[in-house]
Amino acid sequence: MNKVVKTRLLLSSLSVFRGILNRSVPKAFLELLNSLEEKPEEFLEAYGRFYSLISERNCSDRLAYSFTEAALFDENCFTRAAAAGKYNDLPTEVLKAVKRDCEAILMASSLTSKEVLKSYKHYDDIKEVAETLPVWLSGECAESFKMFDGSLKNVAQYYKENGCGMFARYKAFVWRDGDIQPVLHYDTIDMDEFTGYEIQRQKIVDNTKAFLEGKTCNNCLLYGDMGTGKSSTVKAVANQFRKDGLRIVEIPKERLIDFPILVDKIATLPMKFIIFIDDLSFQHQDQSYTTLKAVLEGGVSARPDNALIYATSNRRHLVKEHLSDRSFAVDDINTRDNMQESLSLSDRFGLAVCYSIPSKKQFVEIVCAMAKERGINKTEEELAAGAEQFALAKGGRSPRCAKQYVESLFC
Repeated sequence: MNKVVKTRLLLSSLSVFRGILNRSVPKAFLELLNSLEEKPEEFLEAYGRFYSLISERNCSDRLAYSFTEAALFDENCFTRAAAAGKYNDLPTEVLKAVKRDCEAILMASSLTSKEVLKSYKHYDDIKEVAETLPVWLSGECAESFKMFDGSLKNVAQYYKENGCGMFARYKAFVWRDGDIQPVLHYDTIDMDEFTGYEIQRQKIVDNTKAFLEGKTCNNCLLYGDMGTGKSSTVKAVANQFRKDGLRIVEIPKERLIDFPILVDKIATLPMKFIIFIDDLSFQHQDQSYTTLKAVLEGGVSARPDNALIYATSNRRHLVKEHLSDRSFAVDDINTRDNMQESLSLSDRFGLAVCYSIPSKKQFVEIVCAMAKERGINKTEEELAAGAEQFALAKGGRSPRCAKQYVESLFC
């Protein structure tokens, strides 16, 4: 049995990693191999479709990368167990099947155009045309498959560090149209980009570390003035701990009613999740207000152990309150009940971190640090004067205002 025929049979019988045959390149490649005994027109059509596809995918010179990448991002019983660091708990026969699948994938990724053409049953009939066909190059494998030597250790380590399925491929997610959708262009901000608010950020970092280590931790509310870095802190924390198995899923406030569906989707996954709610506030009689209260504490559909809720808000108590809500027409007992209802949601966040407007001195320090980082050659006095004038025009000091001022110096 030659190499091409053996590869075709191995690919056809993939088991644990069978999901990769739903991916475009492996699927088209197997279709090409399955056409080796077909009429010349059918074989050449399959060859042309395959080459067109790998050209579009920019992998005509790295077929091995395309094949092994499909495996790295596949979700199956092995990848889920490996992501949780428990792949050795799988039955021995399953692990044997994984090794066999990995070997089949590597064999397929190493096949050359010449080997495939020479294995075609009617090659002599198409030889003149075959010599003009474009060829592909195998190139190198992706990530841990470069080091696959029959042991699953290196492959499993990749999943442990990067997760499985789409959570290995992408870094951030959003709840949209009733499902978790990847964010293709996510915010890459990291902790080194911040100046000021060290105490606040450290509280969030410590809470996140405790969560990842399985220690006591809390849902967190970051509240305070606009432009102080609340949302950026959450995104930076998610970026910092991605290698530790942390993912972030943002859910819009207006879709909090979908929260039970969201947690059902992530509850059985081996990664840990920050469920991010940005710019949170409610009007009275808002249905999502009751939903979030139940999720935070006391509801049947509570958050799973592998998820924390991080929310940001410009309001400490989250519910917009008007003077009419405290009307003297209502007796004292009901007034107190109404106030307790308004306070009960924010009280259910175990950790509340305040981000307030910086003082003038702190504002200048932030501006100077940003200017130095960007190589702006101005004295502290010049920066302070310009920043103060800019802040007055913007309506107040904040780290966001400081960043906008520094960026305006390049205009």
